[in-house]
Amino acid sequence: MVEKRRKVDQWAEIFLVFLRLGLTSFGGPVAHLGFFREAFVERRRWLNESAYADLVALCQLLPGPASSQVGMGIGLSRGGIAGAFAAWLGFTLPSAVLLIAFGYGVATMAGGIPAGLLQGLKLAVVAVVAQAVWGMGRKLCPDRERVTLAVVAAAIVLLTSTPWIQVAVIIGGGFCGWRFFGAAATDHAGALEVPVRRTTAIALLLVFAVLLVGLPLAATIWPDRSLALVDAFYRTGSLVFGGGHVVLPLVQAEVVTPGWVDEEAFLAGYGAAQAVPGPLFTFAGYLGAVADRPPNGWAGGVLSLGAIFLPSFLLVGGVLPFWTRLREVTTLRRAIVGVNAAVVGLLLAALYDPVWTSGIRSTTDFTIALAAFVALVFWRAPPWGVVVLAGLVRWLVDIAPTWLS
Repeated sequence: MVEKRRKVDQWAEIFLVFLRLGLTSFGGPVAHLGFFREAFVERRRWLNESAYADLVALCQLLPGPASSQVGMGIGLSRGGIAGAFAAWLGFTLPSAVLLIAFGYGVATMAGGIPAGLLQGLKLAVVAVVAQAVWGMGRKLCPDRERVTLAVVAAAIVLLTSTPWIQVAVIIGGGFCGWRFFGAAATDHAGALEVPVRRTTAIALLLVFAVLLVGLPLAATIWPDRSLALVDAFYRTGSLVFGGGHVVLPLVQAEVVTPGWVDEEAFLAGYGAAQAVPGPLFTFAGYLGAVADRPPNGWAGGVLSLGAIFLPSFLLVGGVLPFWTRLREVTTLRRAIVGVNAAVVGLLLAALYDPVWTSGIRSTTDFTIALAAFVALVFWRAPPWGVVVLAGLVRWLVDIAPTWLS
């Protein structure tokens, strides 16, 4: 009885922590990784820097929303399968409710938030991502060789527009680590403990494969609208690499082309998705809600959300237990040193584009972002407070007399 109560308390803690992040984590997947690092590596110490970088690298290699998968992985390590679900639910719930409500026409998030406030949220994201690059770089790139690898990785990502470039950079970083960083890899990196048995992990991977192959066949044999909706969003969640905005063309092909959602409603919902915190994949909830016929509304929204996130849940739960064991192999541990440096490079590239390029538009913006960075790194201010304050300050600058600009 005591053990059961302890687990329930643990799941509740995971849910509440991720719910807070889901309410305040603006800025897209890269910013989410920064928020997660501050919350779970710096503040709560649920995992160390190396384990966090390993988890980020693994989720970059998996299809689906990388930041949500990192959250699931943290929840999985903390509270097992139920912990992964609690993490996903807490982080996803705020934006899902807002977007489904917007689908009903109850919310007006797309046009109701002042431009200055939205700009301030972007500036807070600049500070959060810069903090993540700063902290992870100091830990994972302590010598000139790894700093060089991180910079080269960032340059390749920035100069190349190939969709698979991030996966290629991580693989290349692993090769460099295996080939050149053998001596440094002998230090224990701190594995992420995952309380999931191998048999359970294999079962989850089998379910993922069966659904990926079986849902299209079932939708063809039984032409039911609910089944077709689940098939469309499950396939999207299983096949999109890179997450975030990469999902847009795939989802558009699944719902606009067959006429389930018209183009105008699709674009309106996508605009609203930019104005809410949490994962962009909750856009699926809006699309399910505004579908032309049942299941739509709340039922369609929940069904679409579950379908697009289910592949990530199955893959993280199925792959992570094997990853934590494989990473102890000496050869792989050498590779992980290079992978971690490459991950820092990916974050560095993202700090410039799209975070910096879309956020910093003036000297005022730079000043606010710099102040937010100092508050996070040196004053240890909570990220949610920095987000709120940056948004309010930038909004006040917008509405103040011209001489304040």
